[in-house]
Amino acid sequence: MIKLGINIRNYGPHATPANLREWVRFAEDTGFVLGVVSDHVAPTPDVTEIYPTPFYDPFATLSWMAGITDRLELGTSVVIAPYRHPLHTARLAANIDQLSGGRFILGIGVGWAEQEFAAIDAPFRKRGRMTDEYLEAVTAAWTNDVVSMDGEFVSYSDVSTGPRSVRTPHPPIWVGGTSPGAIRRTARFGDAWHPNNAELGWLRDTGLPALGEAAGELGRPVPAFSPRMRARLSEHAIPDDERRPGTGTLGQILADLETLTDMGAEYVVLDPNPDHPRDERPLADDWRDLGIIAKHATELFH
Repeated sequence: MIKLGINIRNYGPHATPANLREWVRFAEDTGFVLGVVSDHVAPTPDVTEIYPTPFYDPFATLSWMAGITDRLELGTSVVIAPYRHPLHTARLAANIDQLSGGRFILGIGVGWAEQEFAAIDAPFRKRGRMTDEYLEAVTAAWTNDVVSMDGEFVSYSDVSTGPRSVRTPHPPIWVGGTSPGAIRRTARFGDAWHPNNAELGWLRDTGLPALGEAAGELGRPVPAFSPRMRARLSEHAIPDDERRPGTGTLGQILADLETLTDMGAEYVVLDPNPDHPRDERPLADDWRDLGIIAKHATELFH
């Protein structure tokens, strides 16, 4: 049974407390099981070209959302690992999991905005290795009362952790990205692979087999598959050679969801956000289309 999530717009001129409240109310009322938000710490021009300000911090926002929701799982899609010390990330995540009653999912990735890395004095070219080391540190902090580490990027001794998360042994980790490094990272640390807007054929023929192979080499179970996909409903069918997954008529989008289900997707996060700010629509239009997709998907898959 597929679980539908929704990517909540926590940035831009329509990101207000009132609208963020409406997002989660809509999600719970419409049958979505998960709401996720994005992450940027220091939006530089390369970021704001795609994600206009203001930008609400994901951890602060999700902590607030935990208090105004009852059932909705809450997550990040994705937190940029090198932007925060791993002990801070571990504590923030465990706190939200506690405050939400065990409803938090940590989606995590390496990031892409080179100017933003420079703004916070983080080494862009080393972000993959940093993310691996930081994930090792985060999981250790979640599962031990006292931790020490002597790594390439962080070093500390006898640091007390806690509180522990509600979910055991820790909140689910969803690893984003489609590069070979991201797939290996998922196999090593992830509870689920969380690729964003990838082509369905590539996922079936390349991505998922590579994930299975990487998990086998590590002797680990294959992580779950929880992708994020566009949700752009149109009245007229889009030719297959011009169409991206999650776009087109209701029938085309439902067919994409069915394909992902056949691949073993546990969750699919629907993303109504535009590829460019100039294409942003009124939130009411996004909610209407998401509601239509959710209603018919529920009838089809349940």
